[in-house]
Amino acid sequence: MKQYLLSIYQPEGTPPPEVLDRAMRDVEAWTKEAQAAGVWVFSGPLLPPDSATVVRAADDQVIVTDGPYLEGKEFVGGFDIIKAPDLDAALEWAAGLARALRPLAIEVRPFHGEVPASEERA
Repeated sequence: MKQYLLSIYQPEGTPPPEVLDRAMRDVEAWTKEAQAAGVWVFSGPLLPPDSATVVRAADDQVIVTDGPYLEGKEFVGGFDIIKAPDLDAALEWAAGLARALRPLAIEVRPFHGEVPASEERA
């Protein structure tokens, strides 16, 4: 099986409580469904972009810069890692997450390589 990163893109700012409450309830239901199906691997929310630190090697120096690597109106606010037999299956799970977080966008990206069989059972 392959693993897929489902990146959750969100706009800056905090949604109103009624939107956030619905989204959290729907995401919790999606997560429980993904866990029961054995596809869920890991997930986590991220702090806002201003909490980011960028580390870059240039020549013989390492440069550390506060703030996000890219400025934008949207940022990755959280992620889920799932395992699925193929991209079509991963997209089905991403669609469920997108419905839970509507109208936020979910980017689906496969990890390089397959999950070793020993890790699939874990």
